[in-house]
Amino acid sequence: MASLSIPGIEDSDVTGLAAPVCRTATPEGDVLLLVPGDSAAARAAAHAQDDDLAAVMEITDVAPVSVPHRIRGRAWIAGWLTPVRNDQRARAAMLLAERHPVGELLGIGEALAPDPAPGHYGRPAWMLLRLEVGEAAVDDLWGAEQCEPDEFAAAAPDPLIGHEAELLQHLHSAHSAQVRGLCTLLGERGGEVCGVRESAVPVGLDRFGLRVRFVQGAAGRTPGDGGTDGAQRSFDARFDFPEPVRDIAELRRAMHTLFEAAAS
Repeated sequence: MASLSIPGIEDSDVTGLAAPVCRTATPEGDVLLLVPGDSAAARAAAHAQDDDLAAVMEITDVAPVSVPHRIRGRAWIAGWLTPVRNDQRARAAMLLAERHPVGELLGIGEALAPDPAPGHYGRPAWMLLRLEVGEAAVDDLWGAEQCEPDEFAAAAPDPLIGHEAELLQHLHSAHSAQVRGLCTLLGERGGEVCGVRESAVPVGLDRFGLRVRFVQGAAGRTPGDGGTDGAQRSFDARFDFPEPVRDIAELRRAMHTLFEAAAS
């Protein structure tokens, strides 16, 4: 989920920025946004002088599985917002279409045209915007950290990012017993959860490893047997792979190695 706010403009939140509108980063480190032509962001960017329109995008990362404290983190990107103009529009639209297969349904086809078809009140139905990154910050399960523009530009997407939601849901539904069995790898802390009826939910997956949230009920209660959220306690455990994985095939082997180590 994402929202875009523009200081000084009332009602400037762009509702539904993540869906149906899409976004991506360019190789140069800018953020491309496809927004409705009648949105506050589009109107403000169209009337802004050069690159003077300051804006902040907030992204909320929600775990794709049901678990207490489901928000995994938030990120903020502050910078300057401008419309993507002229010949740059086609390149930006192609990049969005490449990374979002449903792009044409969201106005990518219109954005590729030299003169986008007018929408309501004579405005384009869709507008491509560029957010030039001035600063960024992340506060997530791994900690809080600032990110400089050059670091943002140099960062590469995790190879599992496009499959993470599906993989976590599959692990949770089809391999819950094996995920719960990973508690044997926790050393002394594993004694707190192994052998009791705890819940173990995979909440994060990347090329470096798997993060699992162990949730226990107080006084012998477990989630779902009458306990309340207030009676539950939870902690996250990180299970690193022997080496970073580069694709699904390597991930499959890494997961088998984890599960075998837990069972031995």
